[in-house]
Amino acid sequence: MPIVSIRHRTTYRYRNPVAFGEHRVMYRPLESLDQRVIQAGLEIGPEPALLRHVQDATGAVAAVARFATRARQLEFESQVIVGHTPGAAFDLETDRWAIGAEPFVYDSGDAADLARDLAPRHPDGTGDLAAWANRFLRPVGRTRLTTLLSDMTHAIRADFTYGKRLEGPPQTPVETLARRGGSCRDYAVLMVEAARGLGLAARFTSGYVYSSSTKDGSGSAKDGRTGAGHTHAWVRVYLPDCGWTDFDPTNGIIGNHDLIRVAEVADPRSAVPLHGTWSGLSSDFLGMDVEVDVTISGAAVQPASHLRVAQGR
Repeated sequence: MPIVSIRHRTTYRYRNPVAFGEHRVMYRPLESLDQRVIQAGLEIGPEPALLRHVQDATGAVAAVARFATRARQLEFESQVIVGHTPGAAFDLETDRWAIGAEPFVYDSGDAADLARDLAPRHPDGTGDLAAWANRFLRPVGRTRLTTLLSDMTHAIRADFTYGKRLEGPPQTPVETLARRGGSCRDYAVLMVEAARGLGLAARFTSGYVYSSSTKDGSGSAKDGRTGAGHTHAWVRVYLPDCGWTDFDPTNGIIGNHDLIRVAEVADPRSAVPLHGTWSGLSSDFLGMDVEVDVTISGAAVQPASHLRVAQGR
């Protein structure tokens, strides 16, 4: 089982001391069968007047910070250690789960539980998204769900041009199709909406990507995984028998290998890693710096947890 260490630091810089409103930090990975948080720490400077952790409606853990001081810099640094257990994506697959000309239909019990993840969020007035999604269906007969989703994942990686964009909302699926490119979150939104259009429950997933194949275990951009060095986005689709399964169209990853989940949501707006407000002149804002470093090892780590708050800087 790989032990994954993640250091995530975000720094906001200002020309003059400014006041800070409430900030929500979503850096802590989810607890699940395939990932276990062994240690977690968060440093914030200047020191917040109030710091609490809450579990939101999606199950993600967010730190809520409120401030009573002004400063020229605001910094959040998270350090977590996660035990990650990659597994086979389709080892429970059976031949009966396939899709034909009509959208896929879950049994009534699953459909009720999956309602939010089945509902499309973007209009497709031109039909371009539906036409693109239908390309992955066999012209005659039925297409296995795993074949459909694997082909879609690899097609996005092969046919679209990736471009890093750290700020702003995702493009609409129609925009990504028209531009034939985008960031990881644009790819994720495209695939989520395409899957939903075919009747499949899909979630936008945010977290970290690393490379278990590199000699030094570095999670920097040099390791060959697109999206390393900052937060990453991909897709989870609910497959009967197999359950929620990861598909990363940016890197062509099928299954949970090298992917650490922080949030999985019906709407990307619920998975923003860090957001908050500040008060001052617009000219005071100088910029934002984000650093994400991921390292891996096979060594076991004893369970522990801590929370540290840095003093004002």
